[in-house]
Amino acid sequence: MSDHVKIVAILTARPGKAADLRTLLDGMTTPSRAEPGNLRYDLWQDQTDPARFVLDELYGDGEAVAAHRASPHFRNYLSVINDLAERTAVTLDPASVA
Repeated sequence: MSDHVKIVAILTARPGKAADLRTLLDGMTTPSRAEPGNLRYDLWQDQTDPARFVLDELYGDGEAVAAHRASPHFRNYLSVINDLAERTAVTLDPASVA
C-alpha cells in the first residue's frame, strides 16, 4: 500500500470575503505545487455556490505533509483563514486507490 496522503479541504467564504479567500487560495497553488513531496494541489470552485472552494491535495508521504505545514505560505494561510472562511479538512490514507 502506498504511503501517499490526500487532504481534501472544503472552504466556504464568510460573507463579503469570497474575493479575499480566492486570492489567498490562488496564492497557495504555485508554492505548494513546487514542494518536493507534493504530487497534486488543485483548487476547485463550487458550480452552485461561488463562495465555496475545495482544495484537493496529494502528498508522497506524511513527511511531505509536515513539510507543507511548516512552509511560510501555509503558515500565512493559517494566520488568516479563520477570518476568511469556514473550513473543514480531512486527511486520508489510501484504502483502494488505482
